[in-house]
Amino acid sequence: MSNNRGRGLQANALGTFDTVVMAVAGSAPAYSIAATTAVLVSAVGLASPAALLYCAIPMLGIALAFSYLSRIDVNAGASYSWVGRTLHPFLGFISGWALVISATIFMVAGSLPAGSMTLALFDEELADSTALSTLVGAGWFLIMLAVVLGGARLTVRAQLVMSGVELAILALFAVLALLHADNARAFDWSWLGFGHFDGVSGFASGALIAAFYYWGWDVTSNLSEETRNSRRTTGLAGLIGVGIVFLLFEVFTIAVNVILSARQIQDNDANVLAVLGEEVWPGWGGKLLVVAVMLSTIATLETTLIQVTRSLFAMGRDRTMPSALGRVHRRWNTPWVAVAVVGVVALAMFIASNLLGTVGDILSDAISAMGLQIAVYYGLTGLAVVVAYRRMLLKSVGNFVFGGLWPLFGALFMFWIFVESLGELSASAIAIGVGGLAAGLIPMLWYWRQGSDYYRPAKLDAARTVEADYVPAGAGGSDSLVHEGLPTDF
Repeated sequence: MSNNRGRGLQANALGTFDTVVMAVAGSAPAYSIAATTAVLVSAVGLASPAALLYCAIPMLGIALAFSYLSRIDVNAGASYSWVGRTLHPFLGFISGWALVISATIFMVAGSLPAGSMTLALFDEELADSTALSTLVGAGWFLIMLAVVLGGARLTVRAQLVMSGVELAILALFAVLALLHADNARAFDWSWLGFGHFDGVSGFASGALIAAFYYWGWDVTSNLSEETRNSRRTTGLAGLIGVGIVFLLFEVFTIAVNVILSARQIQDNDANVLAVLGEEVWPGWGGKLLVVAVMLSTIATLETTLIQVTRSLFAMGRDRTMPSALGRVHRRWNTPWVAVAVVGVVALAMFIASNLLGTVGDILSDAISAMGLQIAVYYGLTGLAVVVAYRRMLLKSVGNFVFGGLWPLFGALFMFWIFVESLGELSASAIAIGVGGLAAGLIPMLWYWRQGSDYYRPAKLDAARTVEADYVPAGAGGSDSLVHEGLPTDF
């Protein structure tokens, strides 16, 4: 579990702008709004903007945790490595496993809308077919699989095109929604308060769904071994990404509540954005937002593939999963075995998804299940940064707030919504979410007994890292930090 580079991935392939684009694409603004708004409104009604607002505050704490930890440990496994080296290797494995399971579930939850959106461009009735949506979605998934296999540079080039068009369309419709006069209801500032939640459990349900909205920005940390100046860039890009998608989520969720009736939202649970687009620009609006959602879904399939394959790569490299997963393609510098395994498993899940029901039914349970798993690995990462920086937190107010207090609040919030929401979720959502986590105990215990070095880690300590990276006067002419991006007040 060394911190050194040169472990096979394509180093220095991404710059700061590339990484910000990946962070925004990872949260999939158009897809998240289209696929999740109906679920969120069904859970908390007019409190949906408030759920996004109050989840953004602890989510920024988690983004700060990722930023601080990436400064002292550059690792494609991200939270898997950080949690394992600070809290306990078992918790580190569960953290990585939670990401792997949630991302794998998303292969179905994301590919189905990609297929149905593509079909909707040609015939609305075809889009209602789960079988056809699965077939077309699997086609898009295989294309993205090939792009990810082709390397980080190819991945970013494809992402720039898809996310660029998506964000341009969203920006246009944000303006059109603000100018729209024929509204179902008037905006009320109380939508941003706590009054519309159905008690504490209602707030927890909304926050859990909101966590799914934001999920994905942390792909920047999984790309750290392929990013220039990654100790600084990956964390900064994640923070910028959270800020951008928060603004988009709030604008469009408020627009949906203002412009669409409750019946319109309920009857179009698979894509409320298309209905919103038709309302603000009859004729062309619906089609353009379908294109935005389709591109967003395909783009986030790509970033999710990066997250799961890089996590599996790190696990294979550490021999906490089959070592073959740590193999890198000689030409493309990508973890090709991990990519192939994810492809096979996801395609099998596509076939099984046809037996589960409609696109809307599958999305509802999958989103809730992924929310549970996301809460686990985000929460553990929030705790990990406090432990890693424990000897540095009292050095300054900034260190205490941004490296300790805020991430700790984010971690406790994530654990709270996990526990509180269990009583509100369907049995199938709990089975998928908790059962998926429990399945990780099998490989964890197996490879622990095999004697993987991961389970005898060198503890991650920010104070020691900074001391090791500090060059005393005389060694290089003047006192300096070797790695740009390490906080100079540490």
